[in-house]
Amino acid sequence: MAHFLSHLECSKCSRKHDPNEPQTVCVECKGVLLARYDLDKVAKALSKNDLRSRVGSMWRYRELLPIKEEKNIVTLGEGFTPILQLKRLGPKLGFKHLFLKDDGQIPTGSFKARGMSAAISKCKELGIGKVAVPTAGNAGAAMSAYAAQAGIEAHVYMPRETPEVIKLECAVYGAQVTVVDGTIADAGKLVGEGTARKVWFEMSTMKEPYRVEGKKTMGFEIAEQFEWTLPDVILYPTGGGTGIVGMAKAFDELESIGWIKGARPRFVAVQTSGCAPIAKAIQDHKGNCDFWENAKTIAAGLRVPKPYADYLIIKAVNASKGTSMVVSEEELLKSVKLLARTEGNWICPEGGATIASLPHLLEEGVVDRDENVVLYNTGVGILYQETAREP
Repeated sequence: MAHFLSHLECSKCSRKHDPNEPQTVCVECKGVLLARYDLDKVAKALSKNDLRSRVGSMWRYRELLPIKEEKNIVTLGEGFTPILQLKRLGPKLGFKHLFLKDDGQIPTGSFKARGMSAAISKCKELGIGKVAVPTAGNAGAAMSAYAAQAGIEAHVYMPRETPEVIKLECAVYGAQVTVVDGTIADAGKLVGEGTARKVWFEMSTMKEPYRVEGKKTMGFEIAEQFEWTLPDVILYPTGGGTGIVGMAKAFDELESIGWIKGARPRFVAVQTSGCAPIAKAIQDHKGNCDFWENAKTIAAGLRVPKPYADYLIIKAVNASKGTSMVVSEEELLKSVKLLARTEGNWICPEGGATIASLPHLLEEGVVDRDENVVLYNTGVGILYQETAREP
């Protein structure tokens, strides 16, 4: 298996780090580390035609993923999820070309499988035997599943209000589950204490370099599924924000190898009124966000009071000439049911937030009814049964 990973680079100070050793954040400035590839060599080694005969998973793009040897790939068939045209909901909301990229159809029921497939594969390659993650739910379930396949010990710390079925999911995969009073930030403090004592390797969002590599395949797939002409707008439910950072990285890499050119999609970071630190920072023209006090939302994946990679998320949205949007809890819950009843697709509350934002974006003239608009759904609705019950 050809291997093109060159080094890890700090996104703040550009310091290089060795990808053959376990790495977390920059040793100099604590910035997020990003994987860099020899893209000239990738361009020579890989063509679009090569993809036609490849596996229908995110590993079809293996030249742009960080694993050296095929035997270390830990996979459950994640990725290459469908893009569905919303032929009934689109016209109902005033859109001619409305699409749903549906990661609810992925192993463990959420897009977190992408990041954990890449990151756990790298842990296996580097000989890491014990991992831990603070999670609002789905990242913990995904890590637990992939760690089980890799033979790695998994520890999951999650807020008490995480859906019961997700707590059960982690336990079924054999993870050690610890329930925490508070938010994911509180869970993160406990994981950090174990990390400081070298009890385990920490898999927190953007505090290791490889989950974002799995997430960037979202961008590769959108490009391939739109036949290498990108959509105009991507609406993304933003918690830790790895997807936006990953897709922006994917589009940069695809342009470097000559597979796409021209305008990029505008990112819209969608958050809920109970926790909107990124949206507020973008609206206030700030490069970082403040900690969101008393974060509360039924969309567990959006309950992230201050993402570690806030500066990268904001930079990616601004560079795309995009924006942010805040929706209410009531709107996102109604939107989940609206999609289910018009398109037969039950998505997670986080995905519902993107639908809820559409009327506001149209009204404010941010999105045009003639544009190709992609909504990103990050998980399956059946994991969030309590959100579907009538009040």
